[in-house]
Amino acid sequence: MRTAANERKTKETEISVELNLDGTGVYDVHTGIGFLDHMLEQLSRHSLMDLKVRAKGDLHIDGHHTTEDCGIVIGSA
Repeated sequence: MRTAANERKTKETEISVELNLDGTGVYDVHTGIGFLDHMLEQLSRHSLMDLKVRAKGDLHIDGHHTTEDCGIVIGSA
């Protein structure tokens, strides 16, 4: 199976991702940003890859850092 796990910690965020490209579309996504969660869930569901995302970020400022770092971590997984 084609699987990967990756993490990223910065001053603003802490992101962890587990990815299985040969999955069934199972997802467990918690970023603290509702629309980002929804989009990542749909990516997982429709591409049939399993995706687990955990994110903690400086959401009291805005969602930019969390969104950007989630993309970086998923892309490098």
